[in-house]
Amino acid sequence: MRLLLIRHGQTPSNVRQLLDTAEPGPGLTPLGQRQAEALPAALAGEEIGALYASNLTRAQQTAEPLATRTGLEIQVRDGIRELSAGELEMRGDESSVETYLSTVFAWSAGDTEARMPGGENGEEALSRFDAVVREAAGTGVPTVAMVSHGAAIRMWAAARADNVDVAFAAAHHLENTGVVVLSGTPDAGWHAERWADRTVGRERGSRNESGPAGDTIDDA
Repeated sequence: MRLLLIRHGQTPSNVRQLLDTAEPGPGLTPLGQRQAEALPAALAGEEIGALYASNLTRAQQTAEPLATRTGLEIQVRDGIRELSAGELEMRGDESSVETYLSTVFAWSAGDTEARMPGGENGEEALSRFDAVVREAAGTGVPTVAMVSHGAAIRMWAAARADNVDVAFAAAHHLENTGVVVLSGTPDAGWHAERWADRTVGRERGSRNESGPAGDTIDDA
């Protein structure tokens, strides 16, 4: 199966660099809407046979233009929502962001018992995302698109793809409506083919600091 993991379009909380993970969450900014409207053309070469979105408003709004182009119904699933920030919700200070991302990437590295302060642990987060991927694989269609969230996509890909590790996922942020393309199955495993605008090989990335939903933090 070919799996397209798509980050939602820009939201006001992305602009403000806030850890905004609660349901239903904000809608898209005007730029975010334009990003969503550009997705059908960007993915015109993909024969998408099933379309999923998280239960957060921004993901469903991002999926709508794809649904119109493909004629597919958006399958809304809680399992691919953003990773809960718990007690860090709506914070944007450096300490909170560091705690959030270090916990998320600890899950990718195998420490799934680690728990977000006041939120979920890695076992819970991976299990819910895995369940939706397995459901999608069960449809039997060759290509599935899922509109999800920056931290969730990076965490899951680093945990499940054989050629993406924590260092790579931390160093390569995923911008709004960026797409990670993987091939494989839940039983055989996953291999990342593309990460946004770059081809993914067997190389490993180096760790870099990044912001709450996958946006790079400038050094300056």
